[in-house]
Amino acid sequence: MNSIINKKTKVINLGPMGYQQAWDYQEQLFAEIVAVKIANRGLLPDQQLPTPNYLLFCEHPHVYTLGKSGKQDHLLLDEKQLNDIQAQFYKINRGGDITYHGPGQLVGYPILDLDNFFTDIHRYMRTLEEGIIRTLAHFGLVAGRIDGLTGVWLDHETLQNPRKICAMGVKASRWVTMHGFALNVNTDLRFFGHIVPCGIDDKAVTSMQHELGAPLDLAQVADILSKHLSELFQLELIHSEKEHLR
Repeated sequence: MNSIINKKTKVINLGPMGYQQAWDYQEQLFAEIVAVKIANRGLLPDQQLPTPNYLLFCEHPHVYTLGKSGKQDHLLLDEKQLNDIQAQFYKINRGGDITYHGPGQLVGYPILDLDNFFTDIHRYMRTLEEGIIRTLAHFGLVAGRIDGLTGVWLDHETLQNPRKICAMGVKASRWVTMHGFALNVNTDLRFFGHIVPCGIDDKAVTSMQHELGAPLDLAQVADILSKHLSELFQLELIHSEKEHLR
């Protein structure tokens, strides 16, 4: 547990960025936070440094990512077919199965030291989901959770036609988080047809544009979402540029 609680969180909109580049940047920020935590261990409280927190937003080119618990055969394309649709594929170190990222999708990567907030991964996931649910409500979409299925869904109550609108997968070590969520804003939903999304083959995927009938501004959605997350986590948001780390 940190002696110094720091709720200041730098919000950085990375814009369009390749998946590997964004992953490397996450790893840098993650390592920075962990290094501060380790350095603080042997120090008196008045000598310790606060651990930083970050909330990254970005938009990826076409890419499929497979989490640690996922199955390779949930990707329905071979290497040639991936090349044909100009998509990449990565096995990564988050939880969850396979998902798609692409243009028109708002990807959020909270790199937080949960010792600054609360040390409960289940609560962390549910709080991220709540931020998405409140953001969708702002745009007139009623969303919620389905028991046993991580992420945010439409038609979650009647289950007549449940549709996933936001996928989630995180990693946490030493109570520091990385990876996060992917909210389908203006996403081309055809790309989900090349996978078994999140390992679920009996439920559909949707987007805000598909449900509302018009495209939305990603920056506006990110701004509203960051405000809801700041309320839920009690973040003190500081809008910042991408940092050049040592």
